[in-house]
Amino acid sequence: MKTSMDKSPGWLRGVQIGLGILVVILSIYALAYPGAAFVSLVLILGIILFIVGIEKIVSGIFLPIKGRWATIGLGILVLIFAGLVIAFPGFATWIITVFIGIALLFSGAASIAQAFSGRESGWKKAFLIGVGALLIILGIMVLASPVFGAQFAGFVIAIGLLIAGIQMIAVGATGRKMIPDSSITK
Repeated sequence: MKTSMDKSPGWLRGVQIGLGILVVILSIYALAYPGAAFVSLVLILGIILFIVGIEKIVSGIFLPIKGRWATIGLGILVLIFAGLVIAFPGFATWIITVFIGIALLFSGAASIAQAFSGRESGWKKAFLIGVGALLIILGIMVLASPVFGAQFAGFVIAIGLLIAGIQMIAVGATGRKMIPDSSITK
């Protein structure tokens, strides 16, 4: 697929750089306060789910769809759970953190089980065992201290935001279009 290497318009470059700087600043804040960043993310997701619940209820009431009552009922459940997340973001963060810890334990156990499945040997087996052990240790740490788990999750999210912000700034600064141009014919 061909990509256009023409320069982006100046206003678009300015927007990309400005938004990239904003994302980098927010990611630095998230790196400084990773636990608060994770709680904030959970709260934002609760608000999004609240809006989704309202949409499901409205769709079930006003649109002629199959499973109207199921849609309305599930929308009400989403609304209830979203309301609980919004009302108790700390508790919701704790629950999510516990699920992350359990997932890390299962993932680590699966990695170790794969290493001993008989098909792996040498460095690959050692790597699978090492990764599995690391995941199990992280899982235990997250379950032993959900505060650590929330901070760890917030830290990972902050690093992702930092990388995305730097990419936005770089794209804006170079002015190169990074998205394939659909106007180019093959």
